[in-house]
Amino acid sequence: MGNLEYLCCMTIEYPSQSWKDYELIDSGRGFKLERFGDFILSRPEPKALWDKSLSDEEWNRLTHTRFTPGAGFAKAGKEDSGTWDRIRRMPDQWWIRYNGGPQFSLRLGLTSFKHVGVFPEQAANWEYIYRQTRSIAEKTGEKPKVLNLFAYTGGASIAARCAGADVTHLDSVRQVVTWAHENQDRSGLDGIRWVVEDAMKFARREAKRGNKYNGIILDPPAYGHGPGGEKWKLDGCLFDMMKSVGQILADKDSFLVLNLYSNGFSAILGETVVRQAFSLGADVELESGELVLRDRFGKNLPLSIFVRLRR
Repeated sequence: MGNLEYLCCMTIEYPSQSWKDYELIDSGRGFKLERFGDFILSRPEPKALWDKSLSDEEWNRLTHTRFTPGAGFAKAGKEDSGTWDRIRRMPDQWWIRYNGGPQFSLRLGLTSFKHVGVFPEQAANWEYIYRQTRSIAEKTGEKPKVLNLFAYTGGASIAARCAGADVTHLDSVRQVVTWAHENQDRSGLDGIRWVVEDAMKFARREAKRGNKYNGIILDPPAYGHGPGGEKWKLDGCLFDMMKSVGQILADKDSFLVLNLYSNGFSAILGETVVRQAFSLGADVELESGELVLRDRFGKNLPLSIFVRLRR
């Protein structure tokens, strides 16, 4: 019989039930049925391998709009391409409110992909970022510096700003940085530093300058391009990215949040990448686990894995 090692730090996290503007209603047969504010969307979800709990007729009755995958769906570069088919009247854009520890507004929109501007399972990370940022501020009496790489529409950036951080928000796509700026303004905040840049180049440049951050957040895609055409492929770039991040995360009073959506990546793999990139000893504790949504019928839908370092 082989050796057994029990990993007690693996956790499963869900959005708080106090968040009333989001709900996973049902899931199954490769789709999920979600309510964002007043509107209900049906979107593809490859991880929903089970049967739906509601009938197709009930899904159609509830749904405002359904995303129909295009011919290139699930292929590299076209992973989420398709069209929205409206069943009931609804706007192209609308707002919801997050009311957890941090409280802020998020604009949603029907993009040419299946995404709508928010990944609701990330609410658990927003709460963690908010708590850690406040803790560091209270301990040090100073404004923590937080860097959000691959920052998308800024939920994590705004959570850190709500906690009083000096936030740098970086993404390679100017349109989503503009979107994040709208979210900041609608939330009654200001002061976030906006950067349109390749994440790897920025991290390496910050390391050369000797700049340090109290918090670093990363949510890298499987594939991507920088504004100058720089290529990003998660398998080939993640470890080098984390080594650069290791040089700019402060040695104490700091935290790291790494989130990974790519299929085939596990929490243990993420832990090993962080531990090796940061040259951490076995005695340094990392927290890892899965971010999960639970529908009305108790079915758990795992969507991403996370690794967190606190020191």
